Amino acid sequence: MMFSILPKEEAFFELFKKAAHNVIEGSRLLKGLMEDYTNIQEKIARIKEVEHIGDGITHDIAMRLNQTFITPIDREDIHDLASALDDILDAIEAVADRFAIYKIEQPTPCAIRLADILYQASVAVGRGVDRISMSHEEVKEYSVAVNSLENEADRVSRDAISTLFEKETNPITVIKWKEIYETFEEGTDRCEDVANVIECIVLKQA
Repeated sequence: MMFSILPKEEAFFELFKKAAHNVIEGSRLLKGLMEDYTNIQEKIARIKEVEHIGDGITHDIAMRLNQTFITPIDREDIHDLASALDDILDAIEAVADRFAIYKIEQPTPCAIRLADILYQASVAVGRGVDRISMSHEEVKEYSVAVNSLENEADRVSRDAISTLFEKETNPITVIKWKEIYETFEEGTDRCEDVANVIECIVLKQA
């Protein structure tokens, strides 16, 4: 295998930006599905397409990592950031899948709210990735935003599940919605993982 001697900074950082903005697109599509619950299968298929694109970007990063002798940032950070970005898309696809598999008739207000929070967190992640070569203070702003949104998602999910157990009499419905809410929350958890990796990268470069 041929190795590149010089670090391909632009190539790695551009791939990260591409991955992050693909995550934003996936979360935008999920938000759109929740807010306009029509043409469900078509919209879910589009989310799956975006997730497939994300897998391709992650593969490209892994291939470049294997072919680059000197990397612009630590190899494990490159791997961790690529994986964490991919994990957000996996959660987005998992949410969409559950609406199809469980034949959900309409999203709840809490599901709509969680989709919006996940979208906002994804946008903040994208802005953090765009500024990965800047100062810690510039990146920290977006890390704080992601952390705040993750806390909000945790609260909304917790309250929704509490209400579910209190008011829903059908145990199957409880199981379905509990899993959906928890998968939404997992998406914001993964956004926080990305923010933490970015902060780690930036601090090492300081």
